[in-house]
Amino acid sequence: DDRFLEAPSLAVEHCKQVINKMADISRESLFISMSLIGGYDEEQALRVGELETRADKYEDALGTYIMKISTKNLKKEDSEMLNVMLHCIGDFERISDYACNICDSARELQQKNMQFSPKAKTELDILSSAVREEVDISFDAFKSNNKNEADKVEPLEELIDTLAVELKARHIRRLREGKCTIELGFAHSDILNNLERVADNQQFARDYKTYKEKYRLPETRSFK
Repeated sequence: DDRFLEAPSLAVEHCKQVINKMADISRESLFISMSLIGGYDEEQALRVGELETRADKYEDALGTYIMKISTKNLKKEDSEMLNVMLHCIGDFERISDYACNICDSARELQQKNMQFSPKAKTELDILSSAVREEVDISFDAFKSNNKNEADKVEPLEELIDTLAVELKARHIRRLREGKCTIELGFAHSDILNNLERVADNQQFARDYKTYKEKYRLPETRSFK
């Protein structure tokens, strides 16, 4: 709402509320796409596409609005916050893109009547669960600006990277042993790569943790 622009701090807070909605859209699109691996549903796949389109619109609208706010006379902390927000909306938009990529892989599996082996599916389920937890933690930390929660993101991201390396090694082994086809291997690789990118894309939680530390208020006992 352009009426908020005459009160920049209020406009910044308004932006944060809207970005939180964008975060919810991106998270929903990702979680739906992950559920389609091994259980494809065209209606849900279409929902992922709709959410990605909405995320694109949010990015455009928020980017334009943030540029308008930046022309105002801002306090230093509001200016810093806008820079972080501008970075975050790009992250959220990319996550919705990764969701579409995962959805496309799930659709290809369905159309070509291909299925991962039970072991491969179990491994992907474990990795997906870890990614879900990381996304939940980082998104919730972003929305609440909770430092303690944001601290949990980095070790979980490192674990996901380790899992991804092991899953790639196991899948290559199955290919060599003839337990998996090349075509199925491509689908597995695409899904794995997009899940890794999602996990690597949680930088915004740490950005907000750093930002909160930078502008930490003094303890109340200091005012005696």
